[in-house]
Amino acid sequence: MNEPTPIFTSSPGSLVTGLSEMVSDYLKPKDVVMVEKAFAVAEAAHRNQTRRSGEPYITHPLAVATICAGWHLDAQALSAALLHDTVEDTSTTGQEIGRQFGRAVEELVEGLSKLDQVEFQSEQQAQAENFRKMLLAMARDVRVILVKLADRLHNMRTLDVMSPEKQKRIARETLEIYAPIANRLGLHRVHQELEDLGFLYLYPNRHQVLSKAVKSARGNRRELVGKILAAITQRLEAQKIEATVTGREKNLYSIYMKMSEKMLPFSKVLDIYGFRILVKDVPSCYMVLGALHTLYRPIPGKFKDYIGVPKANGYRSLHTTLFGPYEYPIEIQIRTMEMHRLAESGVASHWMYKNSETSLNEVQQQTTQWLQSLLEIQTENRDPVEFLEHIKVDLFPGDVYVFTPKGMIKCLQRGATCVDFAYAVHTDVGNRCVAAKVNNELTPLRTALKSGDRVEIITAPDAAPHPAWLSFVASGKARSHIRHFLKTRQYSESLELGERLLNQALRALQFDPDSLTTEHWKRLLKGDRAKTQEEIFADIGLGIRLNMVVARRLLHGTEIPLTDNQIHQAKVIIHGTEGLAVQLATCCRPIPGDPIIGVIKNGQGLIVHTHQCKAIRQAHSSGEDWIDVEWDHTPGRTYEVTLRLMCVHQRGVLAAVAAAFSEANANIESLFQDQRETGAYASLNFTISVRDRNHLAEVMQTLRSLPEVVRIARLES
Repeated sequence: MNEPTPIFTSSPGSLVTGLSEMVSDYLKPKDVVMVEKAFAVAEAAHRNQTRRSGEPYITHPLAVATICAGWHLDAQALSAALLHDTVEDTSTTGQEIGRQFGRAVEELVEGLSKLDQVEFQSEQQAQAENFRKMLLAMARDVRVILVKLADRLHNMRTLDVMSPEKQKRIARETLEIYAPIANRLGLHRVHQELEDLGFLYLYPNRHQVLSKAVKSARGNRRELVGKILAAITQRLEAQKIEATVTGREKNLYSIYMKMSEKMLPFSKVLDIYGFRILVKDVPSCYMVLGALHTLYRPIPGKFKDYIGVPKANGYRSLHTTLFGPYEYPIEIQIRTMEMHRLAESGVASHWMYKNSETSLNEVQQQTTQWLQSLLEIQTENRDPVEFLEHIKVDLFPGDVYVFTPKGMIKCLQRGATCVDFAYAVHTDVGNRCVAAKVNNELTPLRTALKSGDRVEIITAPDAAPHPAWLSFVASGKARSHIRHFLKTRQYSESLELGERLLNQALRALQFDPDSLTTEHWKRLLKGDRAKTQEEIFADIGLGIRLNMVVARRLLHGTEIPLTDNQIHQAKVIIHGTEGLAVQLATCCRPIPGDPIIGVIKNGQGLIVHTHQCKAIRQAHSSGEDWIDVEWDHTPGRTYEVTLRLMCVHQRGVLAAVAAAFSEANANIESLFQDQRETGAYASLNFTISVRDRNHLAEVMQTLRSLPEVVRIARLES
């Protein structure tokens, strides 16, 4: 085979030479030719284009490809790195790239291309959709995110030419999205550099002050650090343990975050230095740990065994913190060389160290599990902003390790609850959970879990997620599944409500709903965004369309004035069991017997208020649509109301009131006492369940007969 001609013969200087040497070191000659061809296409496409700094634009894709070559990515990924801006910024199309370099490179470039923001309602939505597309492409091929991280890293390194506003926006995006992704994929060096560059441009003054403080502390503590290094090395040699001991300085952003989270001044952050010990095998890690714990006193609660229980991104190491000389805290990491390579390069190790199959299988498996969870969340969240919200939650690494009843380990986010655990086991377990046992004790579902907890979930076949769970779950997966379930249920309920509303509107127009034909629906749907009559029903139920407008469009009728009888026929009957599509307002808590009126809220459905509710006047002034509603008198449902009782402040009053509620067949749901009340009287707020207004009157009459009750009133707000 003929040797390829020298690569990159017509480009800007040292960048090309560096990339040429790197790819020639590990790629086969035919792959080098492919990268050379990609460079030639990119250079021709970007010719006469310059960056904001004035440099030829080709220097950017060259730099991105060089970073990727440092990870030993394959020829397809390097070609995509060189071509990643051609589709967006030049006349080159994805199809042309596919024809010249194959479908794999075309898909990589497509996954890296930004979207046209004109298609979206807001910049936020466009940016969220951009991330959604990138993350989903990454779930199909992890090389997408590796090239994207290299792209972002070079952009951050050259961010000084941008305006301060753009610098802050890009830096915030980097800290919120890209640095956590790099961390999640185990790319330690990239993660730290992105964090420090993001910190530099988002908070330039804070960065400058902290940088000066660290430099000053470095000089003051150099002697102490040298003393600790010498002591550790001497102890390990005495124990005949072969090890490499190095000191390391924490990155600025992690120091800043520690100061912010713990509200500490810099002088109180002592552990800005750490030490790393590399050994030959796993048993040596634990031998080193024992030797160090006899040299310096360990700080309780500061030992982490990430070898026995690896982090979610596959990271493995022993962490311990010791009291060093002068009670100076020493943070130490102990790991093998293989673990160190994984810790530094993460998922990129797949290309860098292809001989280390054992550890690579593990990190690849961890990555695959997380990427698959992205696809799972995506199937339930078509809204890009909501999808990004869930992903942000899952980007930060878990720090809680809990056990299933069978002894399997589940890694969860810090602050995860029993509900998060249930969804981590399986979606159906989460959707059907009703209770939980933590370490064999019944525990509320909102209980935050701790490492080492043994968790058992109790399920019921007819159980369902509660909207209140969204207020305490910590994982994006749990939040996504709960929202999906509630939205699906709301859609089906809204569909049923919408059909009822439309039928009643048709009857008000003196038309039998059963007489509707397919021709009526075809005429309505022609040119409409809705494709089926079910979508029309759901829109009516959610308040997106008015039932009377749809009815008249169906019939092609004119504006017919309604008689009183027709108005009555158009009323919606409230059973009280409609669920999410019909909601009883919490501001006035209507119950059967109260005069009521409905307000259609866009996207929420029908909200039922009492006539006296103040929110009704606000709804009218804001242009929301009122609908006449009336109660269905079928018995069986109970409704919550709140009563305020002014009682004599004496022993036994609570027992007497509770007995009166029981006598009147009213269940107490909750009790609140106003702690500000002092003296001879106490104010008690009871939320109780009643059947209707008549039942409530009976309850209040029973309470008024008690000598301890001075005053009683129903609270409607």
